[in-house]
Amino acid sequence: RLVHLDLKGAAPRAPYLEQVLPLFRALGATGLLLEYEDTFPYTGPLEPLRAAHAYSPAELRAVLSRARAQGLGVVPLVQSFGHMEFVLKHREFAHLREVPALPNALNPHKEESLALVKAMIDQVMALHEGLEWFHIGCDEVYYLGEGEESKQWLQQPDNTPEKLCLAHIKAVATCVASSYPRVTPIVWDDMLRGMSEETLAESGVPQLVQPMIWDYAADLDVEGKVQLIEKYRRCGFSKVWFASAFKGATGVNQSLTLIGHHLKNHLEWLEVASRTPPNALEGIALTGWQRYDHFSVLCELLPVAIPSLAVCLQALENGGYSEKVKENVEKLLGMSNLEIDTYMSTSVGTFPGSNILTLVTQVSFYLKSSVDELLERNRYVTGWFSPYHRKRKIIHPIIMHLFQPDAVSLLSKWNAVVQDLQAAMEQVFHQCAIEEWMEENVHPSLQKLQQVVDDLDEA
Repeated sequence: RLVHLDLKGAAPRAPYLEQVLPLFRALGATGLLLEYEDTFPYTGPLEPLRAAHAYSPAELRAVLSRARAQGLGVVPLVQSFGHMEFVLKHREFAHLREVPALPNALNPHKEESLALVKAMIDQVMALHEGLEWFHIGCDEVYYLGEGEESKQWLQQPDNTPEKLCLAHIKAVATCVASSYPRVTPIVWDDMLRGMSEETLAESGVPQLVQPMIWDYAADLDVEGKVQLIEKYRRCGFSKVWFASAFKGATGVNQSLTLIGHHLKNHLEWLEVASRTPPNALEGIALTGWQRYDHFSVLCELLPVAIPSLAVCLQALENGGYSEKVKENVEKLLGMSNLEIDTYMSTSVGTFPGSNILTLVTQVSFYLKSSVDELLERNRYVTGWFSPYHRKRKIIHPIIMHLFQPDAVSLLSKWNAVVQDLQAAMEQVFHQCAIEEWMEENVHPSLQKLQQVVDDLDEA
């Protein structure tokens, strides 16, 4: 049971990760799937890939040794085909794009592409010891076959986009196998699902990798999954993995996690597992996406989704969800009443970062609605302090007394909440993540309110 940490957005500071690992273990995790992207301390020619807030080698060693001490295995994830924006957006690597204008997919025809992937894998491997698996990504390779070299290649008889995809996966997996014979590569399975058994079997890929079948829906097609697993087995894949989601799968700019959705997803995966030959299933990764891709906004922050992760891990460990499991989750999180069917968990927890959950809930539920209530539904504002009045600084003094106190007190209330949230976030995140979250979720409403108060003063 791997907990996926998507570090390409709001990557928690290393001390926070060290703090939550014992909780992950207590909840039933047995490992971590670490998707570093631009937070890995790449060096040499790869240094441009490293974000300003990337972890230092010392920080990563501390986190990895903490994971080992907790008995959590680690599986690093390095994208090697699709979702390569964090690499291909840089001028130094732009010539390796499949389609020159798009930074998402790597050109599989260039030797330099493979050399780049190998260099990334080597640097990540060097910081990790005793690895059993290494995830090489390969999902959502959009626009594959649409570059000039691919178009020429596809004109040869018998060449297809499927074969092009498999050839690159095979090349990357072979790289891993030759340098690290004890490590098994894992790939996301979405590019493989639609391929025929014959195409897959002939490619030689099934002998080299384990596919990770991902589906984050609350109502996944159990029968379809069982058949897909059988197909993969017939093609020669030795084992398969599942991938569920505990957050980051229900809305690109979601700020709160609806636990019920994710719990259902895990219960469905348990159903699939019960119909999978016991020797066929290697494990499950509980994904926790932090952005849908390198360029999208942040979705739910990790501390906000810890109750969801707790419920999902415990459901997997106990083969379902019951009153007893709920009580256990509440005890481990220090929450008195865990709500799974609404976003409102009124009880404050004691788990690391629980104050962030409390404050984010407050902001998400009440900030915009309270400001809109005052500015759009208060008749004194709409009738006597409209944009027309504000622009000309005209106001009736009586009217001013009727709503200025409300506006000022609302502003000071929210300023206090936001200050608390800022302080709580500073314990967990770097400034760039806090800034992004605030600009997306707080500033639009708070600035509107501030502006009205300022206009009132001026008028």
